[in-house]
Amino acid sequence: MRAPLAIQLQGIVVIVGNYGSGKTEVAINLALACRRAEAHVRVIDLDLVNPYFRTREARYLLKAHDIELILPPAPYLHADLPVLSPAVSGAIRSPGPLTILDVGGDDVGATVLASLADAFRGHTIDMLQVVNPNRPNTDSVAGCQAMRIEIETAAQLAVTGWIGNAHLMEETSPDTIVAGYGFASELSRASGLPLSFITAPMALVGSLGDEAFDCPVLPIQRQLVPPWLLAEKITVPDSRTPGGATDIG
Repeated sequence: MRAPLAIQLQGIVVIVGNYGSGKTEVAINLALACRRAEAHVRVIDLDLVNPYFRTREARYLLKAHDIELILPPAPYLHADLPVLSPAVSGAIRSPGPLTILDVGGDDVGATVLASLADAFRGHTIDMLQVVNPNRPNTDSVAGCQAMRIEIETAAQLAVTGWIGNAHLMEETSPDTIVAGYGFASELSRASGLPLSFITAPMALVGSLGDEAFDCPVLPIQRQLVPPWLLAEKITVPDSRTPGGATDIG
């Protein structure tokens, strides 16, 4: 089996996508994965639309791994209100090695990005669109492209790459991942934008064998689950202690 390709991101990385694409789960797992290589990783919760399954729900996990998390003010943490903390623009102006922005779904959620135009000025922005071909509206290349245009128009920023997040929840199989990679590769060719990486459930990564993916694979361990399910335990190497690790449930 060949060595896996590494995800290489820096500066400001904006994660967008349609409702139900799994972008917040991707953002959480991406932050944890990048924390292994980066001295400092910051996550900004910019989902001001959807009151469920937001980055803030994983705040204790992220903080346990020394990931800086910028959230709405405490009184509005669980509110369904478009409250933008002043700390957000400050963090964007000084992004450090890696700052990940988790943005609300569809063009409605992406509208908040337009209000941060002054903070973005002078910075290179990677805006990555998460796509699950097993969801309505993004089950075709044309649908993904249409969603991209809507998000770009609302955000006043351009999508710079794709994240393939093909899954069928508990029914996901290695075939689901392989087919999703094929779809994302076709989307990349049609759009002229790179496929930054794809995802796969951690439990299935070993089953993919020598599959020839020409992009990195981000292992996903679900953290945003319904109340009757438990989040998966994540072990991330602790850079402060050589050979050490932190196991968080």
